[in-house]
Amino acid sequence: MFFFLMIALVVVVAAVTLAVIGGGSEAVLPEAEPDRVADGLPESRPVVRADIDALRLPVAPRGYRMAEVDDVLERLAAELAERDARIAQLTAVAAGPAPVDAGPADAVPQDGDGHIDLTKHGDGDR
Repeated sequence: MFFFLMIALVVVVAAVTLAVIGGGSEAVLPEAEPDRVADGLPESRPVVRADIDALRLPVAPRGYRMAEVDDVLERLAAELAERDARIAQLTAVAAGPAPVDAGPADAVPQDGDGHIDLTKHGDGDR
């Protein structure tokens, strides 16, 4: 009797296993849902404040998925660095070269050839 129960148990387990995994060659399993979703940030333009405000990361059983949060933060950091560099470049171009103010031309004694004359003093002979 025990032998009969063991064979029946093996048959039932095999039938359930085949039913769960599909069993037949013509049975097609449905496509698995992707483990990760897109971050929701636009790919065709720079990220703006409204994109960050609207961003909602999916919650995993133990909180946020660290890889998704890391990807979003890395992209934001790269875009902000690129934007800051561009702003600095445009600001430098808009400001132009800084004027050099050497003071009045007669403040430095020069000889007839335009060279600095170290023998003359601005306050007279000493």
